[in-house]
Amino acid sequence: MKRIEAIIRKTKFEEVKEALLQSDINWFEYHNVHGIGQSREERIYRGVQYSTDVIERVALTIVCRDQFVEPTVNVILKVAHTGEIGDGRIFVSDMIDTWSIRTGENGDTVLRDKK
Repeated sequence: MKRIEAIIRKTKFEEVKEALLQSDINWFEYHNVHGIGQSREERIYRGVQYSTDVIERVALTIVCRDQFVEPTVNVILKVAHTGEIGDGRIFVSDMIDTWSIRTGENGDTVLRDKK
């Protein structure tokens, strides 16, 4: 099992969410995050000056079987890409185990395939 964590632009979240759902990735969690990026510029938008050093993003967390890692990462890469600085990052790590709180079962059988 793997854990995929993706930090993406807030403006791309709805597109990525829909693409994941269409690709049979039917469970993931997400939350709004703030981060510090490499760009440290001051920008002016509608006459208001603001700093670009604090960036609003959405963090997605997906736990899946090993065979679903590459297709999931490819969906995120394709849909979240703008080609500009700040598109985000994807991290993949090993999961040691998982349990269902409702049933008490553990292992990758807890991760149900979409039927």
